[in-house]
Amino acid sequence: MEPSSREVEIDPAHAALLFIDVQNYTARPNGGEYAGLDDAEREERFGFFFRTMREVTVPNMQRLQAACRRGGVEVLYTVIESLTRDGRDRSLDYKISRLHVPRGSWDAQVLAEIAPGEDEILIPKTSSSVFISTNIDYVLRNLGVRFLIIAGILTDQCIDSAVRDACDLGYLVTVATDACATLTPERHEWSLRNNRGYCRQRTSAELVGEIERLSAA
Repeated sequence: MEPSSREVEIDPAHAALLFIDVQNYTARPNGGEYAGLDDAEREERFGFFFRTMREVTVPNMQRLQAACRRGGVEVLYTVIESLTRDGRDRSLDYKISRLHVPRGSWDAQVLAEIAPGEDEILIPKTSSSVFISTNIDYVLRNLGVRFLIIAGILTDQCIDSAVRDACDLGYLVTVATDACATLTPERHEWSLRNNRGYCRQRTSAELVGEIERLSAA
């Protein structure tokens, strides 16, 4: 029977956790996205973001990642990374936005704090929505995934895009609200309000408890 609501608990055997763009380029103060900024400008423009990542978001990502691994939930990662060194394969939007992470570069590496396990899947992307520029839908369906937990950055950009596309493709999506971040608290809250019609929203603590209870059962 098809569910009649998005407010459905996951089935760990048919669920995946997807981390979006949690990489050196976007999540480290010395990452490529912030190249050329002095300390004062970096603090003024991105200070809230980096404090939130350090104190709240990354620790919650770690707890969620650990719970999924213990509970048999697939963990996948997507990073901004061109298929070429010069980025000629990027989307027009990424070229206009000057978003370029060369293939195989340090900037393309997932943040060490949530580094992929040796048999976990990492997919490079060159669009806001991972469902546009990659084969992730094919991969998830091959894995038998129906329930998708999404975490990462930025809440109001690549997270929001992935949530909406995943919903339209038939996944039951849950956003881990405190395992996502963006540049201001207002942008974070606006985005969560805007995509409530496409997903279920839970804190990382709520999701950890759900995963532990359901996987034990």
